[in-house]
Amino acid sequence: MSFLRYLMLLTLIVWLGGLIFFAFVLAPTAFSILPSRHLAGSLVGRSLGTLHWMGIFSGIIFVSCSILYSRLTKGTPHPFAGRHVLICLMLVLTLVSQFGIIPRMDTLRASIGEIDSVPPNNPARMQFDALHVWSTRVESGVFLLGLVVVYLTAASF
Repeated sequence: MSFLRYLMLLTLIVWLGGLIFFAFVLAPTAFSILPSRHLAGSLVGRSLGTLHWMGIFSGIIFVSCSILYSRLTKGTPHPFAGRHVLICLMLVLTLVSQFGIIPRMDTLRASIGEIDSVPPNNPARMQFDALHVWSTRVESGVFLLGLVVVYLTAASF
């Protein structure tokens, strides 16, 4: 049982820690150190894809371990427990970002080239900027839901 709790906590640490590192260290550093915003955007975009896959695997492992833990300790898997529902929402948001928002941003970046060289009122630039706002909202939502999952998980032990 301790090993299942360990895996549950580890997956939350990996996922939320990755989001914190991405938002507060990687992205700001990339945009302040690299010679162009285009290059920084490429690095951040690629890193975000890796972060998404870490989150997808972490979420699947968390739900699997948590359901098994509930089954072993309480006699029932509690598939609709709050922490399971929230992790599934986090997974859905991550999948929407990875397979919906990010590919559209990549396509726009490839067609526009250097984003900063395009006027802000250009329709493609406006669409890219709107997708960027949605990407930030989705990642923020995943993080906030994750904080609630941490609380619910800690309270269940």
